[in-house]
Amino acid sequence: MEGRLIGYARVSTSAQELNLQLDALKQAGCKKQHIFTDQISGSKAERPGLAYCLKELKQGDTLIIWRLDRLGRSLRNLMTF
Repeated sequence: MEGRLIGYARVSTSAQELNLQLDALKQAGCKKQHIFTDQISGSKAERPGLAYCLKELKQGDTLIIWRLDRLGRSLRNLMTF
């Protein structure tokens, strides 16, 4: 079984748009049903979209993000992740 491309996109507030990130994830090969999103600050530990994304990931899959800061806002947060 070949691994899937799983995408994650996040913006910090509901006033911001996800479109640029979603377009980039689709261009990278992520299927719509394999893209998870959040509209919440990266400093928040509980992000429902990220939780669903991580639950969906299986061995052999590849997590695609637009930029590293979409996963966390600090080096400590990224290391914990």
